[in-house]
Amino acid sequence: MFNSLSDRLTSTFKNLRGKGRLSEADVDATIREIRRALLDADVALPVVRTFTGKVRERALSAEVSQALNPGQQVVKIVNDELVGILGGQTRRLRFAKRPPTVIMLAGLQGAGKTTLAGKLAHWLKSEGHRPMLVAADLQRPNAVNQLEIVGERAGAFVYAPEPGNGVGDPVRVATDAMDVARAKLYDVVIVDTAGRLGIDEVLMQQAADIRVAVDPDEVLFVIDAMIGQDAVTTAEAFLAGVDFTGVVLSKLDGDSRGGAALSVAQVTGRPIMFASTGEGLTDFEQFHPDRMADRILDMGDILTLIEQAEKTFDEKETEKLAKKVESGEDFDLDDFLTQMAAIKKMGSLKKMLGMMPGMSQYKEQLEAFDEREIDRVEAIVRSMTPYERANPRILNGSRRQRIAKGSGTTVTAVNQLMERFVQAQKMMRQMSRGGGRGAGGGMPGMPQMPGMPQMPGGGAGGGGNRKKKGKKKAAGKSGNPAKRAEQAKQAELRRQGKAPEPTGSAFGGIDLGGDEEFDLSKLPKGFGGMFGSGGSK
Repeated sequence: MFNSLSDRLTSTFKNLRGKGRLSEADVDATIREIRRALLDADVALPVVRTFTGKVRERALSAEVSQALNPGQQVVKIVNDELVGILGGQTRRLRFAKRPPTVIMLAGLQGAGKTTLAGKLAHWLKSEGHRPMLVAADLQRPNAVNQLEIVGERAGAFVYAPEPGNGVGDPVRVATDAMDVARAKLYDVVIVDTAGRLGIDEVLMQQAADIRVAVDPDEVLFVIDAMIGQDAVTTAEAFLAGVDFTGVVLSKLDGDSRGGAALSVAQVTGRPIMFASTGEGLTDFEQFHPDRMADRILDMGDILTLIEQAEKTFDEKETEKLAKKVESGEDFDLDDFLTQMAAIKKMGSLKKMLGMMPGMSQYKEQLEAFDEREIDRVEAIVRSMTPYERANPRILNGSRRQRIAKGSGTTVTAVNQLMERFVQAQKMMRQMSRGGGRGAGGGMPGMPQMPGMPQMPGGGAGGGGNRKKKGKKKAAGKSGNPAKRAEQAKQAELRRQGKAPEPTGSAFGGIDLGGDEEFDLSKLPKGFGGMFGSGGSK
């Protein structure tokens, strides 16, 4: 959602690089570009004025004039102020001292309340709670049926005594639900309320009556993050009519400009607590202002990525593979399947890569990457016999042809996978010689899988951008005339300083279809190994 804003801000800060001192004219020009970027992102005008005023004041102060790198100091100031308008600190759910905790959802029709109710229930279950959903939206056609389907997918009980479609009393349904929750020992009750296409007295009165009846611990205002400045008007109306305690941004994966997210917390004084980032049940996350600010400024969100990995990867399997590496055994294709399954559970690979620093410059390659490639690679491996997966050296020409037919791919695809797999085995052997789990700064059991898109920054040993002693080996020339011409073109651009030097790739790296690769050598220690990067020391 923040791609456009992120691109504009990143471009603005490039003009400050390398300057030993910033004049008032430099600061004014930067503030002017920031103001335009925020207005283009549909951020509310009062928020823009407050934000740029604070940034300008700090940028002209001693903290910038006395800084060794004033350009970076301005970026830090913008980051700090972004965190401020996004709410400051992470706000977590307040649970009742005596269960059940009651969470009421409010918002306009079409904001995504019902779908979000299921996502919230699924998230609460993963946190160890027993949530119950209450179908108190009796106005919208099929709202009750939709909640029942969503609740079934989330594995949560749905209390729906009325058919809906204009039939039933939502206040009575919400009141009776409290008795049911206590009797069946549900510790969290999520009340899905009705919305309207626009704000009216009937909507506000019904929401206010439900609030009085159930006395919720949290009232979450669900807002469509794609509606721009209208979000501010709607939020202020609900604040006056219902007095919500927190905000949930839905459809944050959309392609709109994202002004709602940057405006609603500042204008209403209520924190953003959750964000819905996709259509799946798991596309739901707690909102962290500092991490969102980092994403906007293209600094990545490594902490969220690590949290997702910790929830997904099986500790026993990880420890098992770590011991296997330490004992000197070869990493085989069965290990690869285990790791591939864990990575797929983390969700979209595009989203994972998007959480890494500096990804905005690879936006087109990310969009072009086909995530089904991972499924094709898995199909190749599953077309092998158990003996072949354990002993890939026996894969001769006839076996590879059979595997290609069985997986619906080509022999070339099988050969490419096996070449990258051999590199993976070499990396694992080096990790074993280098001390097992501590080698390369990587997480044991989480190497980058062959067949994943090509990622740079590792080298076979996962050592990041470490330079090897001795002469640098020249890159081989391609036998393809067109590719050879492109190599010559890139070499000439690098000689003129117009293109970056190529980086070493970790077992095949992550290739998004462009001419450049990602440098992941700056990933935190203990996480870089997942993608074949050494991580920072």
